[in-house]
Amino acid sequence: MALYFRQILIMLVSLYTVRVVLNTLGAEDYGIYNVVAGVVTMFGFLSGAMATASQRFFSFEMGRKNETGLPHIFSVTLTIYAFLSAVIVIFAETLGLWFVCNKLVIPLERMTAAKWIYQCAVISFLFTLMTTPYMSAIIAHENMNVYAYVSIVEAMLKLAVVFVLKVVSTDKLILYGILLLFVAIINTGLYRFYCRRHYKECRFRLSWDKKLFSGMFSYVGWNLFGSSVGVFKNQIVNILLNQFFGSLVNAARAIASQVSAAVTSFSQNFSTAIRPQIIKTYAAEEKEECLSLTFRGCKMTFFLMYIFTLPLVLEMSFILKVWLKNPPENAVLFTRLVLIDALVDSVSYPIMTLAQATGKIRLYQSVVGGILLLNLPVSYVCLKCGLPAYSVLVAAICITFTAFIVRIFIVKKLTNFSVVIFLQNVCLPILSVALLSVPVPFIARVLIKGEILNFICVVFLSISFTVIFVFFIGINKVERVSVVNMIRRRIFNA
Repeated sequence: MALYFRQILIMLVSLYTVRVVLNTLGAEDYGIYNVVAGVVTMFGFLSGAMATASQRFFSFEMGRKNETGLPHIFSVTLTIYAFLSAVIVIFAETLGLWFVCNKLVIPLERMTAAKWIYQCAVISFLFTLMTTPYMSAIIAHENMNVYAYVSIVEAMLKLAVVFVLKVVSTDKLILYGILLLFVAIINTGLYRFYCRRHYKECRFRLSWDKKLFSGMFSYVGWNLFGSSVGVFKNQIVNILLNQFFGSLVNAARAIASQVSAAVTSFSQNFSTAIRPQIIKTYAAEEKEECLSLTFRGCKMTFFLMYIFTLPLVLEMSFILKVWLKNPPENAVLFTRLVLIDALVDSVSYPIMTLAQATGKIRLYQSVVGGILLLNLPVSYVCLKCGLPAYSVLVAAICITFTAFIVRIFIVKKLTNFSVVIFLQNVCLPILSVALLSVPVPFIARVLIKGEILNFICVVFLSISFTVIFVFFIGINKVERVSVVNMIRRRIFNA
């Protein structure tokens, strides 16, 4: 509940800030910011790999009731992060800076601002990177309320950035990058302060555990490959679009990514909340409970995202017009396709966690990562053949679905779960809810006249029919009883 309250607030703030920033900076400067900052974000696969590793090792030791091993995990993790930070600075200030100055399509008069944005993004990323071990400890301890509160503070600071941006008359693109850097610094300070106060393991000690370092480094190595795939799927393709179509297309894709991130985070919040439990039950060798939790997680992550995705896809044109006033060209189509891609991918979140829990991720990361890497060559071929910009998003959906199928069979090999049971308990309810909830709101969208009335009716019908079909078809009898009992307890306690 803390994570959902956090996400609703963050989503509202994000929707407002994107609108104001887009209107204040203009489509071209907004596109420049996203493509330049995206170059730095490419290094995010390092942070993502380490975050997954540290969370897994923290939760696994907790599942084994081995509290004494936690300080070693934290210290080794922080040491590796410091090393990665040094590596990132070297690459960012050489290859990355050269790429920004020589390869990105940026108007000459905005190159100085682009360099400022780049340097601010590099420093912001380093602070964010060093925050990850502290966030991992909070998530492993399942103190989601703390994670939520700090995220809310971060959202409020970003809202303050917007107001400053509106009243200051200096170069707004440069100012935007500098202010976001200060937000990253404050965010890191809050996480570090809390963890040092409440978790005794979150104190760096100059110690060395060769076995732990070797195991974690091997684990991180394969996670680096898996995390880098996300970079190729998003940031490299973003650069390809910049090369073929310019920064205005990057602005449209940035809008699509913002909407997708806001919606996806609802399902990711649920995944974040159950991730420690999946790993802990696996570590404790409670295999049936672990698989049951994973299967339920797959369904719920999809349903929690679908309940927002369906009305957004149907009414995206009206939403973007009200939200942004003058949305960039292609923004509506891009957003719809990116949401569909994220929806398909959402079913896989708990499966990914189960694979991570086993610790045997070489086969998983190499095969699934290899499939997702096809986004780069396929996107390049599509654009080189003269296909429209949205073709790369259609290709991404097809590749994401293929990766989902392959994930199922690889994790079956790792954990020996039944694919038939997975299809019956997860895939069939998901398909049933998705297909049955579409017709009525779609017909209403076609028949009802008047933009505002149409929007209200479509959103109401989409959410209503989705909730109804999830309750009666998407979840089983035991889960329905649990939901009803939970609602009764909430009403009774209130």
